[in-house]
Amino acid sequence: MKMQYAILKNKPRTLRSLTGLNPSEFEALLPSFSRAWEAFVSETFERAGRKRAYDGGRKGHLRTMEDKLLFILVYFRIYPTQEVQGYLFGMSQAQANEWVHRLTALLNQALGQEQPLPERQPANLKAVLSACPSLEFLLDGSERPIQRPKDKTKQKEYSSGKQKRHSVKNNIISERGGQVVYLSGTHEGKKHDKTIADEEAYCFPPGSKLLQDTGFQGVSA
Repeated sequence: MKMQYAILKNKPRTLRSLTGLNPSEFEALLPSFSRAWEAFVSETFERAGRKRAYDGGRKGHLRTMEDKLLFILVYFRIYPTQEVQGYLFGMSQAQANEWVHRLTALLNQALGQEQPLPERQPANLKAVLSACPSLEFLLDGSERPIQRPKDKTKQKEYSSGKQKRHSVKNNIISERGGQVVYLSGTHEGKKHDKTIADEEAYCFPPGSKLLQDTGFQGVSA
């Protein structure tokens, strides 16, 4: 069974773990996301001379506006591979890729300045973290498998150290028990999580409490 909001709205704890939002927060975001979608459809699909309106053909994978919003929130909350994302929503990796690109800009429009997506620039990190009320953060590494590169040099760079496995890595900083507030650049699997942290030189606001595993030893708030 593919993931659907109609089911998850009755499981608020699960919905929050997957999207960072409870049902009331999700539904509060829905109107602005719907407006962004309608503008996108109007500009892109409803061109003069188009014989059939958008959604007029065979059924798509994300039929409801709720499921479109769920799809893109899940993607940015847990950052699965696109193959996994497609599996969760009953589509192929190529279709998941298309939806991710289509909906990302719309989510940015809907969120505006009130609920931004994770920060990507290390230079802005201190200001972003200072706006978090608890000042308690979790620093963790995320590793995603990729297809084995054909180039031998890249095979070594992207080797995760595990037999026949290649991957890419990101560091993630999240509020303790809350949403992801920072996502690092994407790096080859050979690079250590601590090395990524050192290169990006994370700067935490005074009074912060940082939780981390032993792989980040030396990184402090």
